[in-house]
Amino acid sequence: MDFSDEMIAGLMILFMLTIMFLRMPIGIAMMLSGAIGYGIIDDITTLGYYLKGSTFGQLASHSFSVIPLFLLMGNLAARSGLSKSLFDGVNAFIGHYRGGLALAAVGGCGLFGAICGSSLATAATMGQVSLPEMKRHGYHGALATGALAAGGTLGILIPPSIVLIIYAILTEQNIVKLFMAAMVPGIMAVLGYMLVIAITVKLKPEYADKAIRATWAERKTALINLIPAIILFVGVLGGIYSGIFTPTEAAAFGVLGTLVIAIINREIDRAGFLQCLLQTATNTGMIFVIILGADIFNAFLSLSGLPQGLADWIIGIDTSPMMILIVILLVYLVLGCLMDSLSMILLTVPIFFPAVMGLDFGMTYEQTALWFGIICLIVVEVGMITPPVGMNVFVISKLADGVPMSDTFRGVMPFLASDFIRVALLLMFPVLTWGIIS
Repeated sequence: MDFSDEMIAGLMILFMLTIMFLRMPIGIAMMLSGAIGYGIIDDITTLGYYLKGSTFGQLASHSFSVIPLFLLMGNLAARSGLSKSLFDGVNAFIGHYRGGLALAAVGGCGLFGAICGSSLATAATMGQVSLPEMKRHGYHGALATGALAAGGTLGILIPPSIVLIIYAILTEQNIVKLFMAAMVPGIMAVLGYMLVIAITVKLKPEYADKAIRATWAERKTALINLIPAIILFVGVLGGIYSGIFTPTEAAAFGVLGTLVIAIINREIDRAGFLQCLLQTATNTGMIFVIILGADIFNAFLSLSGLPQGLADWIIGIDTSPMMILIVILLVYLVLGCLMDSLSMILLTVPIFFPAVMGLDFGMTYEQTALWFGIICLIVVEVGMITPPVGMNVFVISKLADGVPMSDTFRGVMPFLASDFIRVALLLMFPVLTWGIIS
């Protein structure tokens, strides 16, 4: 029986998902599936020639140099004491309201995400700072852990974001414009989560108590402690948006800034710095293996003609472009419950992006690319707190001793509703993403 190239691609996708399910590392699974498929359609010799050039090309690309720098910045930020100063700063002004500590935790997650760029690191770091305070004030476990699990997802939406950088490289979009496009949806996410907390404590006052109002002297101290974080935030993002820094230069500035803050706060020593370097090297190696695996798999898919065939088929469907986009987003939502955000973007964007760009949404090519990227990122973010496999939920559950995971999943449900409303608004009003750039 002769198999078409598209059928071979489908079988290799099924094979890849199967070995992923059997716990093979995602990067290796993509690499193995792509290599086998490439060898079947073409030949092993051609694959060898491709690997000889692509491996060096991928790992030596200047575009990817920003990744280890932002990872190191995030690791240093987690040890620098910034998370505590951010939480205390927000808490000093709104902590006395009912649910104020949860509001401060979400606000702190948003601010820390603008420095860290990682969802899991944001959730873990802010959880270590704010969970003990909420527990001490008698907050219900569902509210405390749900707010932190949801707030942690802001780490991959609010710039700088590693996943956004990868999307920009894959789709050949401007990283700075993507960062700018994420700002309004990021602010919407923070405000939406805060509104959820306000409604929750209004309906269930027993979920949270009021804390003591901070004095103006305490607020002044909290603001002074925020100055290093503000300088870092303005220096990194302000430098990028103003054109003073390229993203890589801004990341280098961020690394230096967080290191200086950590040293001044006496939160890091030689051993701690070396641990940050080791963690950064480990994470960078993991990401680059995934990038290399995705490159091999996507080269095989391109050889098979599946992405272009899928794009032509989708464009030929007699239905509205918006309906097609919603189906694609549902696929992202399902995959988001099973895969990490980076792997999913690397695997799916080369398949879905050509199809989406072939549809007419009444926007320019660049506007559609920016809009689709931000919506994809938000849906990926939703997957990180969606049952049954929400990675942020597992991280927070490990930190929240005594809070059942079922409570945490119950606690994130209202925040999921906020996310779905935000996605609906962005689908109806795309200008919320690219409007700030125009």
